[in-house]
Amino acid sequence: MGKETGFIEYKRVSTAYRDPKKRIQDFDEFLQPLSEEDRKIQAARCMDCGVPFCQSDNGCPVDNLIPEWNDLVYRGEWQEAFYRLIKTNNFPEFTGRVCPAPCEHACVLGINEPAITIKDNECTIIDRAYKHGLMKPRIPKRRTGKKIAIIGSGPAGLASADQLNQVGHRVEVFERDDRIGGLLMYGIPNMKLSKELVQRRVDLLSAEGIVFRPGVAVGSAISGEKLLESFDAVLVAVGSTRPRDLPIDGRSLEGVHYAMDFLRPNTKSLLDSQLRDGNFISAKGKHVVVIGGGDTGNDCIGTAMRHGCKSLTNFELLAKPPKERGTQFPWPTFARTYKLDYGHAEAAAVFDNDPREYGILSERFIGENGKLTGIQTVRVRWEKPMPGQRPSFQKIEGTEEHWECDLALLSMGFVGPEPTVCDQLGITLDEIGRIDAQYGSFATNVKKVFTAGDARRGQSLVVWAIKEGRGAAKAIDTFLCGSSTLPD
Repeated sequence: MGKETGFIEYKRVSTAYRDPKKRIQDFDEFLQPLSEEDRKIQAARCMDCGVPFCQSDNGCPVDNLIPEWNDLVYRGEWQEAFYRLIKTNNFPEFTGRVCPAPCEHACVLGINEPAITIKDNECTIIDRAYKHGLMKPRIPKRRTGKKIAIIGSGPAGLASADQLNQVGHRVEVFERDDRIGGLLMYGIPNMKLSKELVQRRVDLLSAEGIVFRPGVAVGSAISGEKLLESFDAVLVAVGSTRPRDLPIDGRSLEGVHYAMDFLRPNTKSLLDSQLRDGNFISAKGKHVVVIGGGDTGNDCIGTAMRHGCKSLTNFELLAKPPKERGTQFPWPTFARTYKLDYGHAEAAAVFDNDPREYGILSERFIGENGKLTGIQTVRVRWEKPMPGQRPSFQKIEGTEEHWECDLALLSMGFVGPEPTVCDQLGITLDEIGRIDAQYGSFATNVKKVFTAGDARRGQSLVVWAIKEGRGAAKAIDTFLCGSSTLPD
């Protein structure tokens, strides 16, 4: 806990963002952190709640020792707070920026007051640790002689690599992209997660002995069979990268793209040439419609705003969420309530309104000469489901609309890993299309091949990918050595 009466004395103050109209002029991070003294005050709000639900099954997936490091921050013991933080979380500099903070939704104070700024406190602890030289390479004192290949360098792969390297195994990480980081490097825009931070961590892991092989695609540059011959264990952490499609009339028109085909080349071009090479899909001067909500949709909005789009609309099939928890999202569950995220706020600042249209179904893409010019939609009404049934919707007669659009971005989630690696290794998939492996064992149907992250779990959060990577590392260590001292 923090100060005994802190939650009574102090109000929640979150990390501020730069002015929306100014920050869309660049791709720099938009966070404006509080001072250390102000951050101590926020940590002081952590109350003696008895049972810290922020660490429960509804809270932090990596079981962060939140009340402990909140108390240490309040007391100014930053170094000890850092040690407690990295005990459970391999990459707090990432989760402190991009995690939706289920811990805060489970915060006991959050029952009737704004929750503790757990995510912001976490980010401050790790940023300060880097600034003051606490983040140094930890070279393992001994090596076991065991070699592990990890396919994919996203948060699950990196977390597992970090854990396995620290217990002395030789780890090689294979990444098909030209830069290491996976989702962290190319899936999240720079303004939300600076690639300098990602590269800084990759450099640290490299200094600790992990071997990174960027630009090496398993299945073409190297075969799955070769990996099985050369390594004692293989971890498949390729993520869930097959996007969900929208197979309606006009889908093949020029101007309709998957979200990641928009976001990934933008970040690569930004890193390669500050967008001067033109190797990306530009939204400049275009009427942009983002179909689908969530973080990826919001990132598309933020990127399109930085390009200088002419208009921006975001279609969401679901109804507008409530502003408060209500009975649908009781504490301590994750409350899917209305929020104005950074991209929405930027569009609202420029175009004078929230860009989202709720309860709307895209029925047809319209075009001329093979190019997209508009979208035909209809409004829908969601029906209350019967017990045990999935929610359903009905079209509302007479609500058809036409929207001007010459760039449509499909952001409707992902349905599983791409097949190349799985086919090469002979891995079985489940009925949904994910790699079939039970949580806890992380073992596939192929001997000495394991899996973790979105490839096994399905599309999820960075913090869950880290949790999966840590769990898979323990399973692999146990497989190789008979037992493991690694935590889950």
